[in-house]
Amino acid sequence: MPSALTLTVLEPRYAVVRLPAGAGLPWWAVSSNGFLSFTCTPSETSVVCEQERVPEDVPAERDFRAFRVEGTLPFDAVGILASLASPLADAGVPVFVVSTFDTDYVLVRGAALGAAVSVLRGAGHSVVE
Repeated sequence: MPSALTLTVLEPRYAVVRLPAGAGLPWWAVSSNGFLSFTCTPSETSVVCEQERVPEDVPAERDFRAFRVEGTLPFDAVGILASLASPLADAGVPVFVVSTFDTDYVLVRGAALGAAVSVLRGAGHSVVE
């Protein structure tokens, strides 16, 4: 297991949007500040962006809050996500995870943010709100 991690809670609320396969990055997501994830697979296109950018008529899972793991994580690190997801799972907090070249982002529903912060701190991690 890795040593204690430092996580920062990102301020805006996020939405997770599923678009058809082959969809490009939507115009409304492009201006998302701070954090934007765009993933294409043969079966879907997923976008995670600031909730306020997503038009009301676009189907999305809304009201997510994001934790950013601070620092650059080495590619050979083992157990980073497990050290975060396992205690959250044990507490019944579902997660949506996005990994980048440098770090990981763990998203939880806004209503579960307080519980997630408590659980992660209880697991030995530092959380900056």
